[in-house]
Amino acid sequence: MGLPALEFSDCYLDSPQFRERLKSHEMELEKTNKFIKELIKDGKALIQALKNLSTAKRKFAESLNEFKFQCIGDAETDDEICIAKSLQEFAGVLQNLEDERTRMIENANDVLILPLERFRKEQIAAAKEAKKKYDKETEKYCAVVEKHLSLSAKKKEAHLHEADNQVDHVRQHFYEVSLEYVFKVQEVQERKMFEFVEPLLSFLQGLFTYYHHGYELAKDFNHFKTDLTISIQNTRNRFDSTRSEVECLMKKMKENPHEHKSISPHTMQGYLFVQEKRSFVSTWVKYYCSYHREPKRMTLMMFDQKSGGKTGDEESFTLKSCTRRKTDSIEKRFCFDIEAVDRPGVITMQALSEEDRRLWMEAMDGREPVYTLNRDSQNEAMAQLDVIGFNIVTKFIYAVETRGIDEQGLYRIVGVNSRVQKLLGLAMDPKTCADVELDSTEWEIKTITSAIKHYLRMLPGPLMTYQYQRNFIKAAKLDNPEARVAEIHSIVHRLPEKNRQMLELLMKHLAKVASHHQQNLMTVANLGVVFGPTLLRPQEETVAAIMDIKFQNIVVEILIENHERIFKDMPVSGGGQGNTQLNLPRRRSADGKAPSCSERPLTLFPTPTFSEKDKVEKRNSVVVNSSADSVNCNSTHNWTRLNSLPTGDGDHDGPQLAKPSQPNSLQNPKVRSSMSTSTPLRKARALYACKAEHDSELSFIAGTIFDNVHRSREPGWLEGSLDGKTGLIPENYVEFV
Repeated sequence: MGLPALEFSDCYLDSPQFRERLKSHEMELEKTNKFIKELIKDGKALIQALKNLSTAKRKFAESLNEFKFQCIGDAETDDEICIAKSLQEFAGVLQNLEDERTRMIENANDVLILPLERFRKEQIAAAKEAKKKYDKETEKYCAVVEKHLSLSAKKKEAHLHEADNQVDHVRQHFYEVSLEYVFKVQEVQERKMFEFVEPLLSFLQGLFTYYHHGYELAKDFNHFKTDLTISIQNTRNRFDSTRSEVECLMKKMKENPHEHKSISPHTMQGYLFVQEKRSFVSTWVKYYCSYHREPKRMTLMMFDQKSGGKTGDEESFTLKSCTRRKTDSIEKRFCFDIEAVDRPGVITMQALSEEDRRLWMEAMDGREPVYTLNRDSQNEAMAQLDVIGFNIVTKFIYAVETRGIDEQGLYRIVGVNSRVQKLLGLAMDPKTCADVELDSTEWEIKTITSAIKHYLRMLPGPLMTYQYQRNFIKAAKLDNPEARVAEIHSIVHRLPEKNRQMLELLMKHLAKVASHHQQNLMTVANLGVVFGPTLLRPQEETVAAIMDIKFQNIVVEILIENHERIFKDMPVSGGGQGNTQLNLPRRRSADGKAPSCSERPLTLFPTPTFSEKDKVEKRNSVVVNSSADSVNCNSTHNWTRLNSLPTGDGDHDGPQLAKPSQPNSLQNPKVRSSMSTSTPLRKARALYACKAEHDSELSFIAGTIFDNVHRSREPGWLEGSLDGKTGLIPENYVEFV
């Protein structure tokens, strides 16, 4: 198990668990610092003492072999595993070279000693300075809070207001210092993965030049060296993207700390002062308290923030009631009384502020007004996985593949934001989409590629859905590479149909881009870095989620490398949950139970109520034309009809894509859907009652007989007549007679 992620929200809570996690990071940094010092000492001895070269090399190799990396998170990527075992590989090479020493190592100081010293002095030393500042601010903050809470409520209001402002200022400064320290600690932990190993790799490469035997060993070492270089570069690239995300999150926390403060309606945690009466004197003792709403269980732990250690055992009891304490009944401010079921007497507690007391009383259903913390709802994204969206992406991809697939830094180099917004605005507007000429020099390739990425980010949810985001991450963490592919293969086929179609379109394109990597320098790994956070963005923005970006990248890499197998073949039975039900009409349950609402098939096309002849003509007029040359925008009426199609169950957001009869219509934009009107008409009986959700559907009760029943263009739906009205009928609700 690696080091736990340090969440920025925990800086505001400052719980004992947070301090323990922070202490584990500090101990790891100290261990790393000591190891680097020893490594530098051994390296200098190796360079300066030719007579003791053998001894120094063995000690150096032994040091490398004993050190183990600790990564943040519960799993390691292949690159991190490669980097972590690199020290053992280096030690083995050094031991083999010990008997073949010939002369002094040249340039070792520049490639080994100086980078390690720079890392220790610039990074680890900076983390130590940040710790000193953090400890100092912790002590100052605790002292100010305790002094402030000791003020009498009988003081003048102006004096109390001034004191409150002073405490708020000190508290805000403490929070900022805490955030900066946590950010620095995690930054150094991540940096050491490449800034620590890379100098060692360079040092070993220098040794191979001067040793004949080393040259022979280098041939065997070359494969691992290549993998390690790629792993370091991949880790560095992921670090760059991860660091920017973490830094952005830290800035958000600084600007709006209350919006990112993790407050659960079922649990409340924080520091409280508890009044304890001993003899004729009452004292206020500081506890870290946790309240769980469901069992109404309150836990108190005496904890010293300054020393970072427990000073007593935990005490727990079941809450009976909570009542706000009036200001005129006690000298202290922010007080409330609680009664316990399994503990006699009334317990008086003091919160840290009026807002803190309100939150505690809200959690414990006290006699305080209940406030809910509303967050500003985010505007709904304009982009949808509808006909327009597929036409836009298809058209953009065609332009990239025909005009600039060999352009260096494809998808990594971003376009001018105003130009990207303009292009998307024109392409998404039915009135102007036909006028967009992507062959023109007006639109740079970087503008088009940025538009593709921006469109995917504008979707209401990530293309690979919030529902399966964790499943994909878990699949990427599997040890067996083949198992990863099989599990991702299975999950992809659980995605909503339109999401899977868009993902297939995108992965096929990215595979083409990667096949030109010698010209555009965009390897599969580089494309994973670019598209991983976009296609698998998490629902909640936390440090732990950001640390999973490297696994998001791996998922995209697997999809690109195995796109033909994943999208063309069905997953093997038993390889994932729900595979046997994919793309098949739903069957009636064996126990005769009516299907649930979520089992209703999706409605993709509206069913008009006019004559059969007009019906066929109207249906044939609705054609999905994904031509890469132009987007079909000639008829505003057709666009309006396609965009107003009724939606299906909750797994599909936004307007539904009209599914063509040819399965490869999205891959080949020239293919148009067609419909056969030669389906025989039969009668059918309803097995269950059904209430129509759209005007195009029929409502009926069990036992109803339908006339003129035939298969609809809708997958999983039939079309029939009831009392002179024609409409759609769920196929798994009826049986033919």
